[in-house]
Amino acid sequence: MPAPCGRLIGLAQLSLLSAAPPQLVEHAAASGFDFIGVRVRPVTPTETPYDVQPGSAMLAETLARMSDTGVVVKDIEFLLLDGTDQREAWLQMFEAGQALGADSLTVACGDPDLTRAQDTLAQMAEDGRAYGITPALEAISYQTVDSIPLADRLAQHAGCDILVDTLHVGRFGGTADQLQAAAGRAPLVQFCDAPASRPADRDGLVLESRSERLAPGEGGLDLLGVLTALERGLEGTPRAGTLLPVSVEVPNNAQTARLGAQAWVDHLMRTTTALLETIEESRA
Repeated sequence: MPAPCGRLIGLAQLSLLSAAPPQLVEHAAASGFDFIGVRVRPVTPTETPYDVQPGSAMLAETLARMSDTGVVVKDIEFLLLDGTDQREAWLQMFEAGQALGADSLTVACGDPDLTRAQDTLAQMAEDGRAYGITPALEAISYQTVDSIPLADRLAQHAGCDILVDTLHVGRFGGTADQLQAAAGRAPLVQFCDAPASRPADRDGLVLESRSERLAPGEGGLDLLGVLTALERGLEGTPRAGTLLPVSVEVPNNAQTARLGAQAWVDHLMRTTTALLETIEESRA
């Protein structure tokens, strides 16, 4: 069920990377989340791979728990475009995503050749149509595509979406005008907080992004400014008045270890809904 304000709230896989998709569904349902994101392809060699390909036991278990709880899968992840031929990888991801009912696949770009990257995205977008899934290019502060305007330009040419993450917007200095201009291509917004000060180097940015984010409202980022700018950007479009879904992506190894998995997820839902309520109060 949507939050009292009517906005769908989801739990991103990275918030609890150690939980396999069936367990992530259970944690999300227990805390009141509407949807989850699923990492159908590991990003680092240390990650546990989750086999949710068609015909797998884990896919069947995940679908059964989705049916029992009403939690759905909205997005799948994650592919870093690196300039090599990755078509087989994304086709497998599309297959898993279609089986889960997802409509978005998160990609980022580390390819220094932006013309090649744009062509790759276009091929992905074309392939994804057969599966009902659209690639969403995430601008990441330590990758080649590291701004909203650049991600939006590539997405427009390729016919795909963009993914806005409040951490990276804060770290690369995204503006309200940039967000408003790109809003029509954003299917959702990823929510997390962090200290106002930016890490000193790339290693610090990577560490923060993967394991040291803060729950919404517990840092110094302007989360509500990002959300407000995106929704203002939808005015005058067919999506005017839309409440963008919020996907809560808050990996924090220390907090997860201290609280335990379910208590951490509960905390993320409480802080997120409390923050979102302030937007509704300001609009009243």
